[in-house]
Amino acid sequence: MKKYIAFLLSGMLFLTACSASFDSGASVQENAAQSQETPLESSVALLASNTVAGETVSSLASQNQKTDTVPWQTDLPENHQMDPAVFSQLHTDLESSDVYAMVTVKDGVIIDEFYQDGYDENSVFQLNSCTKSFTGALIGIAIEQGYLGGVDDPLSDYLPQVLDLEDSGKQQITLRHLLTHTSGLEWYEWAGRGNWQEFRTSENWVDYILNRNLISTPGSSFAYSTGNSHLLAAALENATGMGELEFAHKNLFDALGMNSVVWGMDPQGVADGGNGIAMTVQDAARFGQLYLQGGQWNGEQLIPAQWVEQSTTAKNNGAGDGTGSYGYQWWIRSFQGYDTFYAFGAHGQFIFVVPQLELVTVIASHSLSDSYAPRPYFSDYILSAYTG
Repeated sequence: MKKYIAFLLSGMLFLTACSASFDSGASVQENAAQSQETPLESSVALLASNTVAGETVSSLASQNQKTDTVPWQTDLPENHQMDPAVFSQLHTDLESSDVYAMVTVKDGVIIDEFYQDGYDENSVFQLNSCTKSFTGALIGIAIEQGYLGGVDDPLSDYLPQVLDLEDSGKQQITLRHLLTHTSGLEWYEWAGRGNWQEFRTSENWVDYILNRNLISTPGSSFAYSTGNSHLLAAALENATGMGELEFAHKNLFDALGMNSVVWGMDPQGVADGGNGIAMTVQDAARFGQLYLQGGQWNGEQLIPAQWVEQSTTAKNNGAGDGTGSYGYQWWIRSFQGYDTFYAFGAHGQFIFVVPQLELVTVIASHSLSDSYAPRPYFSDYILSAYTG
């Protein structure tokens, strides 16, 4: 039977995070064996193939059980100016959808959760390009700590092989250009067309990305690229001397109590900075709540407040297709009149943050044909439930 978390019960709830690109892989669950392979189960192999050789998703997950998770508090939606009838209808409609799990946090407490049969608050889902928002957060922390000089530093400061590339124009690429997807490197990732499989099957991802043609002046035009985000991860790891997951645990995940995170790697062991993260939806909600709170958690400033503001302020108009404007690895647009920033991953992974309503919604899905398909469950249900 479907598992719905009763709003009036307080329980041990563990939060999650997500990612956004239009490529392969839907989600990952570690703990539900089923008689027939599902899109969720088959994606386990996809994530495992992007980890260090010899390590499986389950072994990586067990290594990451480092922290004690402080449980989320739960409450009735009506105590937070949200109509419970809308959530009742939402659950009914989600039963026949591609959504695996959905959680909504209002005023810092969980007011609603939904899980399909076989999944619960401990299920780990691959969040695809929601990963980019996590990498962006870690870049801000690394700048604050002095590992990186600033967003206008040349990429070559951290990946010196750029200086040896045939096209010297690539030496103009900065961290800002990677953060805003304006590197100028040729990349095609939208609507299933392009070089995704070629990239993912290459022997050296960083070399593959750097050797793409420079087709526009860095900073001049937007072209969404998981390659840009992967270069950020490589630069971060070279600058800090740590893997991205280790750096994230030290500076973010442990403090947040996020103990479910799995992070895939490229063939050289560099974290998959644009598409490789997996976790529970509750842990994803913790990350969204952290950004809602301006980077502060339990009185500690984990991410510089200025970085949170800069990251969630539009730097360009994105692709101009309705997805939204783009900041530093976050999408930005209005839904139902509410200014929202969000992380977005292939096949319907979302972390929505609505500052005006003090609200965070996370969706994990396997919408293989339309990554946008689950978005109305947020815009047409969650936002319409507000009664204030």
